[in-house]
Amino acid sequence: MKRTGFLALAALLIAALLAAGCGKEEKKTLILGTSPDYPPYENVDTTTGEIIGFDIDIAKFIAEELGYELQIEAMDFNGLVAALQAGRVDFVMAAMSVDPSRDVDFSDIYFVARNTIVSKEGYATLDELSGKRVGVQLGSTQEDVAEGIPDPGEIVPLNRIPEIIQEIKTGRLDAAIIEDAVAAGYVANNPDLTFKVIESGTEEGYAVALPKGSDLLDDVNRALRKLEESGKKDELVKKWFE
Repeated sequence: MKRTGFLALAALLIAALLAAGCGKEEKKTLILGTSPDYPPYENVDTTTGEIIGFDIDIAKFIAEELGYELQIEAMDFNGLVAALQAGRVDFVMAAMSVDPSRDVDFSDIYFVARNTIVSKEGYATLDELSGKRVGVQLGSTQEDVAEGIPDPGEIVPLNRIPEIIQEIKTGRLDAAIIEDAVAAGYVANNPDLTFKVIESGTEEGYAVALPKGSDLLDDVNRALRKLEESGKKDELVKKWFE
């Protein structure tokens, strides 16, 4: 009799635990699309294989503020907007400039950078690139900047920044237009190259890209304001750019 009562009690306890487990809400997932070839914004840590960077840390902050787990999907830069529009990712962070032609919704700007010319020769102006073969990342706003070169020899869009750098080093490109923080990192590792800021005053405002009409836009902007007001953004700038 005692054994029967004990088994009944055990069964009740197991049922209660199972019910509690079933009632526990699983944390939702946000999928980030990025192009991890653009340090210090996003790149693959060669030691761990993890995607890291300034944008990635901000994406983690946003996901945490919104109560989501973060899943990262890597792809070429020129495929990011298509992935967003097709619903394969929920948002994009990839040092992406605000550009209405991309047909997505953009958050408030979270960082501003400047364009530079990377070369062996020390070119400093677009005029000096006349007649030269100039590399840009495919799908980037640097393609638009390159249109300001008078009589260029050839504008060469390539998928990844490392490819562009390698093409300059081998002499197949004369120069490339690349954002300043990224250029600084690559030049530091390639002392035969230099970079010069284009003094035209053009700055790149980077924002989070979301699908048109996304319900997340206001929440993302709220998280970005908290990032700024809390001092966390300053910490990340020091971590990745200083």
